Amino acid sequence: MVVLKATKSAEKIIESKAMKNFCAQWVNLAEQRLGARVLFASDDFFASKDNIIKAGRGLFIAGKYTSRGKWMDGWESRRKRGPGHDFLVLRLAARGVIKGVDIDTNHFTGNHPVQAALEACCLENGDPGESTQWHEILAKVDLSPGSQHLYALENSAQWTHIRLHIYPDGGVARLKIYGEVKKDWQKVGAHEVIDLIAVGNEGRALLCSDMYFSAMENLIAPGRIKNMGDGWETKRRRGAGHDWCVLKLGHRGVLQQIIVDTTYFKGNYPDRCSIEGVLAADQQNIGETLETLNWQEILPPTKLSPHQQHIFESHLVDIGAVNLLRLNIFPDGGIARLRAFGKIMRAQHG
Repeated sequence: MVVLKATKSAEKIIESKAMKNFCAQWVNLAEQRLGARVLFASDDFFASKDNIIKAGRGLFIAGKYTSRGKWMDGWESRRKRGPGHDFLVLRLAARGVIKGVDIDTNHFTGNHPVQAALEACCLENGDPGESTQWHEILAKVDLSPGSQHLYALENSAQWTHIRLHIYPDGGVARLKIYGEVKKDWQKVGAHEVIDLIAVGNEGRALLCSDMYFSAMENLIAPGRIKNMGDGWETKRRRGAGHDWCVLKLGHRGVLQQIIVDTTYFKGNYPDRCSIEGVLAADQQNIGETLETLNWQEILPPTKLSPHQQHIFESHLVDIGAVNLLRLNIFPDGGIARLRAFGKIMRAQHG
């Protein structure tokens, strides 16, 4: 049973570095490519409701118009001439605990809403209806034109859907809901094989040596890569050493198959890769304990090929249950996706 608690506080984060650090800690549960969907908007006459969950902050193309007016990369309702306000409802990519929200009015400067508020609900099945009970997670806040409005929330409840209210009308470029995925592991059978580092299974990319060209989080995104920018790519290494990425499994488990995908990486794929694992008691301070952990080799250094899925099964060394993986690439380059299929290992009591 999910216990619902009202938001205790909402702290606005303004400084850009603090914003970046905060967002890097969490998953955007409202990201379209992770599976989030906008279900309803009271009005999206000027710009589609679906734009609000796209990646990035939105674009502005001067001189681009549609038959209804200026093309805008966000959600924009028409000017309200009567009582009331506009709102939209979205389904999160996964059930989760919300740590922060970003209501971004980027490029909406004369047509942004004056205020906004957020509500949430948690449903075991299906989508909200007329009888759904909504809970306020962010009280009305003032919005500025062309700005990010990032608020850190203190709330331990789990949510599946969000309702964004804007007052009275206008445009919002992006809505990002940062938090932790919460999977019901009791529903996963002991013999079921799943991708233990998939973001939908609470997997996380925690730390990497470099992500100059594209983010480490892309490694565990759902689906196949769409282009080279949709993977993890480091800059060209000119000295000694190699690049690496540490990932947290959503649940500790024993691995049976690993897929290292270099699709679209043709002239910049790594020459080789290896994978190590460990069962670590503390996964929160991985940056401080990285080199003190007893890493064990699961996949020895193995030659890679360009633009190809590499499936490893018989190559894997059985080291028992793990909850952290370290992907090493030699010396540098790009990986499209990483999958780690296995069975969960439940904690033993007594």
